[in-house]
Amino acid sequence: MKTIIMAGGRGTRIAAVASDIPKPMIKVNGKPVLEHEIACLKTQGFTELIITVGYLGQMIMEYFGDGSKFGVNIRYFVEKSPLGNAGALFMLREQLTEDFLLLNADAVFDVDFQRMVDFHRKKGGWVTLFTHPNSHPYDSGLLLADSNSSVLAWLAREDERPTYYKNRVNAGLHVVSPAALHAAAVKPEHIGKVDPRTGKIIKVDLDRQVLKPLAGTGKMFCYDSPEYVRDMGTPERYYAVEADFRTGRVQAGNLRNRQKAVFLDRDGTINKYVGFLRREEEFELLPGVAEAVKKINHSGYLCIVVTNQPVIARGEVTVEGLTKIHNKMETLLGNEGAYIDGLYYCPHHPHSGYDGEVKELKCDCDCRKPKPGMLLQAAEDFNIDLQQSWMVGDGENDIKAGIAAGCRTALIGSGEFGQTVAVRGMREFVERWL
Repeated sequence: MKTIIMAGGRGTRIAAVASDIPKPMIKVNGKPVLEHEIACLKTQGFTELIITVGYLGQMIMEYFGDGSKFGVNIRYFVEKSPLGNAGALFMLREQLTEDFLLLNADAVFDVDFQRMVDFHRKKGGWVTLFTHPNSHPYDSGLLLADSNSSVLAWLAREDERPTYYKNRVNAGLHVVSPAALHAAAVKPEHIGKVDPRTGKIIKVDLDRQVLKPLAGTGKMFCYDSPEYVRDMGTPERYYAVEADFRTGRVQAGNLRNRQKAVFLDRDGTINKYVGFLRREEEFELLPGVAEAVKKINHSGYLCIVVTNQPVIARGEVTVEGLTKIHNKMETLLGNEGAYIDGLYYCPHHPHSGYDGEVKELKCDCDCRKPKPGMLLQAAEDFNIDLQQSWMVGDGENDIKAGIAAGCRTALIGSGEFGQTVAVRGMREFVERWL
C-alpha cells in the first residue's frame, strides 16, 4: 500500500521554535519529525512513499533522498506554488489506483497502521479517519458517527454543536480510496491556475472539498484509537511532544505493544448514584472525578468505562437515550480536560416480567458484571495486559468482575469482596496507586 505524506506546509504558528527549516524537519528527540514518521511506517512494511513538498522542500529532499538509507522508497511531488493541502492528490490522482495511507508530515505519531487498514477494509468505505479523544474537545472539530462508526456529520470549531457530544476528534491520519478523489467536485486541470473570477490561484482543501462532503453518505468511517497522535503546531505543543518522547509515552501507546488500563464502573464511581439513571438530566459527575480521570490520562494507563445498563433490557431507556447520557459524561469530562479511551456497556438483564421489557435482551449473558466479558472484550480490542490493569468500582460486582478478569481491584467505599485495596474515592485511588 502506498503512503502519501503531505509535507508542504509553512508552519507559521511554530516559527518560534524553528523559522528557517520546513516544519517536518523540526527535530524531536534528536531527529526530524518526518524521520520518526518514516521509521514508524517502515517497521510495519509501508515502504512505498510519496512525499509532497513545497516551502523549503529542497531541504527535505536533500535529507531523505530516495529513502534507501532509511529502508524505504521515496518519490516526491514538488508544488511550485501552493495548491492547498489536497491539490497534490489530484495532480497524482491517475497514479493512485488502490487504497493509500494519507498522512500529515507535521504530526508526531506511533500507530499500528495495519489495524487501521484492516478496519478500513472490513468497513468497505472510501475513507477511514483516525479519530481519538483529546483534552480540549470544546474548541476542536468534532465527528459525529452512528453505532457502525459511519460518519454522520463533521463539525468545525465554529459550527453549532449539540449540547452534549462524544469526544471524537480527527487526528489527520487517513486511509483513502481513489473513489473519494474521483467523486469530489474538483477539476484537476484547474488546480494551480488563476481563477478569472477572483484572480487567485485555485487550491484544494482536503477537509472542506473531499472529506466533509462524504459525511452522511455511508462512505466514510471513524477508526477510534487511543494511540499517540499529536499535532505540534504551536511551541507549547512541540515542547509537550518532546517531553512525551523522553518519557517513552509516544512509543508505548502503539497497540502492537501491550497496554495497561484503569477500568471504571460508572454509577457511584464516576457519577452520583441515583438508582437506575434514566435521563441525562440525572447525570452528575462526582467531585474530583474529572481531575482523577485527567491523571489517568497522563499516567500511561488507558481509561475505560465498563457499566451494567439493565435499563435497556427493562425497556426503561433506549439505546439512543443511553448514548445521550454517555455523551453528557464525555462532554463534562472534556470541559475539564479529561477523557475516556473506551466505553462498554451491558444492555442485558437475566430476569423477565417487566412491562415494556426487550425480550431479546433478557438473557444470562457473559458481559454483565460480575462476569468479566466487558473487560475481556476491551482487552482484545486494545491489546490490554489485564494483570497490569485495575478495575475500580463501588460494588461487589465490580470487584468480582475485575478478579475474574485477572486485574487488580479497588473498591470505593467499605466491604470485603476480595479487592486489592479499598479507597474513599477516585481521587484517593489515583494519588495512591497510579
